[in-house]
Amino acid sequence: MKTRICDMFGIEFPIFAFSHCRDVVAAVSKAGGFGVLGAVAFPPEQLEIELKWIDEHVDGKPYGVDVVMPMSYVGFEEDKLKEMIPEGHRQFTAGLMKQYDIPELPEGDSGILALLGWSRENAAPQIDVALSHPIKLLVNALGVPPKAVIDKCHANDVLVAALIGKPEQALEQVKAGTDIIVAQGHEAGGHTGSITTMVLIPEVVDAVAPTPVLAASGIGNGRQMAAAMALGADGVWTGSIWLTVAESDTNDVLKEKLLKGTSSDTVRSRSMTGKPARLLKTPWTEAWDGPDSPGPLPMPLQYMLNAEAQSRVHRYAHVEGSGAAQLIGTPVGQIMGTMNSVRRTRDVIQDMVTEYIATTERMAGQLQEA
Repeated sequence: MKTRICDMFGIEFPIFAFSHCRDVVAAVSKAGGFGVLGAVAFPPEQLEIELKWIDEHVDGKPYGVDVVMPMSYVGFEEDKLKEMIPEGHRQFTAGLMKQYDIPELPEGDSGILALLGWSRENAAPQIDVALSHPIKLLVNALGVPPKAVIDKCHANDVLVAALIGKPEQALEQVKAGTDIIVAQGHEAGGHTGSITTMVLIPEVVDAVAPTPVLAASGIGNGRQMAAAMALGADGVWTGSIWLTVAESDTNDVLKEKLLKGTSSDTVRSRSMTGKPARLLKTPWTEAWDGPDSPGPLPMPLQYMLNAEAQSRVHRYAHVEGSGAAQLIGTPVGQIMGTMNSVRRTRDVIQDMVTEYIATTERMAGQLQEA
């Protein structure tokens, strides 16, 4: 395929794949797409290990890194933030753990680190690690990247992209110097806004032209890819579909839930991080959004409150007698309804491209010659 995005990165297909799994990132890039590693869960030392592995297994193909640099709580120390969590919220989380018989973590296992990359300060070391590797793209998932970060990326011949949910946000990104806009609609997994993809993409394309736009949310096959390109996008940004591929390290219990789920089995909830995010609907999301909930805390307090609890849920999801299998969930989009079997990453890419070609040819056949 030939698009501006393909030319910019030297890739065969304008298919970008976000994943926290290094195996998926490498497999997508090797298959002709562009893998992007989600770095938020990795301390700098572990991120170095992950990126070194990708370098050794990606066959020289381009890839990128996604970080999180929200602006709303810059300057707060982690200990100070912990003191802001009300006791009632701690008791609510502890009550859920008791209700579903979730065991404690083994001694010495602290679970998920509380903040990791959920601030500009904590993301800075991740960015330094990322730029020490031959990445081609740095993506910010929340807010406008600091000018110093954009300048540092450009000095290293690395392009910068950012996710947005409104045309106004896209304009702010372009003004700041962001090179590529990822326009993410309401259907997407993870943090997402309220405007649907069909409405959002042409609005953003028109607002930021000639800046390239990637369409995100609800995209998992060639017909959806063709629709996104018809709306003016230069490529597509995918995420949820990689949770169930053969190379994914998704928990087996969770993977089975995703494979059986429908497009109606997701919910936009603040129960994960404090900001609205589309998640797999579980008793966990229902409890936090229910009438007995004290209400989710603002970011990053909600994530800090529940980080250890979520570590316990994921660790014990396979243990009989524990209710962790009921609580386990993940950010996932409404595309989940078509994620019905485990496929190899290469096959997912090839099937998307084949269906894209068939779709565009069918549409072209509907035009009459003059």
